[in-house]
Amino acid sequence: MESRLQHPRLGEITLSRTARARRISLSVKPSGAVRLSFPAGVPPRQALAFLESRIDWVETVRARLAERIAAAPPARTPEEIEELRRHANAVLPPRVAELAELFGFRYGRITIRAARTKWGCCTSRNNLSLSLFLMTLPAHLRDFVLLHELCHTVHHDHSARFHALLNRCVGGREQELNRELKTYCIR
Repeated sequence: MESRLQHPRLGEITLSRTARARRISLSVKPSGAVRLSFPAGVPPRQALAFLESRIDWVETVRARLAERIAAAPPARTPEEIEELRRHANAVLPPRVAELAELFGFRYGRITIRAARTKWGCCTSRNNLSLSLFLMTLPAHLRDFVLLHELCHTVHHDHSARFHALLNRCVGGREQELNRELKTYCIR
C-alpha cells in the first residue's frame, strides 16, 4: 500500500507499506524523490521515526546526486545512442558468454536496452537485460556489472551468499569496484 506524505523539510515522501519488506528502508532517486518502505507489521509512526532519524542522510544523498548529475556528460544524440547500441550488441553478449564459461554460470537470453536507471538486471528465468550505456564504462567495471548479473543466476537476491559469490568472482574487490561504479552516471 502506497501513500504520500508532505514532510516539512524533505518535501513529498512516498510511503510504501508492503508484506515483502523485511525492514524499514529509505531510498533517494536521482530526481531527489524519497521513498520510505517498511514491513506491513511495522506501525507507520515507527517508520516515520526512522525517517526523522535519517533526514541528514537524505539531504547528503540528494546533494551528492545533484553533483553527480551536474558533472555527468550531456545527454546523447539519437545517433550516439544507436552507435552505443551497435557496439553493445557486438561486445556484451560474447563477453557475457566468456565470463559465464570462466565462472560456470548458466543464463538465458540477453537483451540490450537503453536503460537509464540500472546497468543491468537478471530475471527469475535467468535472462539478462543490459543497458547499452555499459559501453561508457571502463572494461573492468563493465565486467563487474556483468558478473553481478551472472551471480544473480545463482542467487536472485542481494543476500550474503550473493555478495560472497560476487566477491570471489572479482578477486575480493567487490566493495572497491562497487564504490568506483557509483562514480559513473548512466547516460
